[in-house]
Amino acid sequence: MVVVIPIVLLVALAGVLLVGTSRRREQRAAGLSREARRSDKASLVLSAGDGDTAPTGRQVEQEAIATRKVVDAPVVESAPAEPFVAPDPLALGVSRRQFFNRSIVGMMGLGLSGFGGACIAFLWPQGVSGFGSKIKVGNMIELLAEIKDKNGFVYRPEGRMWITAYPNGAVEKARTAYSSPELTGMAAGVESGFESGVVALYQKCPHLGCRVPECVSSQWFECPCHGSQFNQVGEKRGGPAPRGMDRFAMSVVDGVLTVDTGTIVQGPPIGTNTTGQEAEGPHCIGAAGGH
Repeated sequence: MVVVIPIVLLVALAGVLLVGTSRRREQRAAGLSREARRSDKASLVLSAGDGDTAPTGRQVEQEAIATRKVVDAPVVESAPAEPFVAPDPLALGVSRRQFFNRSIVGMMGLGLSGFGGACIAFLWPQGVSGFGSKIKVGNMIELLAEIKDKNGFVYRPEGRMWITAYPNGAVEKARTAYSSPELTGMAAGVESGFESGVVALYQKCPHLGCRVPECVSSQWFECPCHGSQFNQVGEKRGGPAPRGMDRFAMSVVDGVLTVDTGTIVQGPPIGTNTTGQEAEGPHCIGAAGGH
């Protein structure tokens, strides 16, 4: 019972507040309507004093137009017309299709230019070094001393070649068996007053292309693959090789030996033995009887 009484009081207070709020709204609305009615009456009285009827909206507009002051703007003379010049089509811009077409043509031109430049660079002769080029081996006097120090054989890996001495006493026989590019180095001892000439031999065996090493004990070249044997100047002495060791063209200028590794001369035929050199000791590979 105690709890019900406060609830009833709250409901009653809420009802009183709602009733009071509604009355205030009605009073405000009634007051506005009275003011509106009073203003309407006053306008009717004023209109009745000027004439029999109130002016219409159209009449009010016409009177406003008639009384409006029109201010004329000052007249300014226009400049003389300039002659028409057709615009440059390129200056108007490039369409999307033109842009893509020009881009494709430009890229094709750039690609062809690069390809052409690469071909020219590939075919253009360049100063190369190493195998396939002319190699300055060194001064003849120093080279002959090096050959002695290394037991008769000097190897130049950059030219894939062996350098050995060629005796001056065998030059006359050599002139009938060898070509002039070979003889230049072989006869350098006789023609230039050196202790001996030289031979530049290609390291590959003419049989199947194995690298032929020197044999210090026999003072020959002996192929480890199939037993071919060559004397110190590369002339065949045994084995299955079809000829002597191939050699390079040589030149001696101012006492300096230059070997052209780009010019390979085939070795001398079987039976060529201009030096008459026999094996000076045991063979490194064994007897050369064939394959």
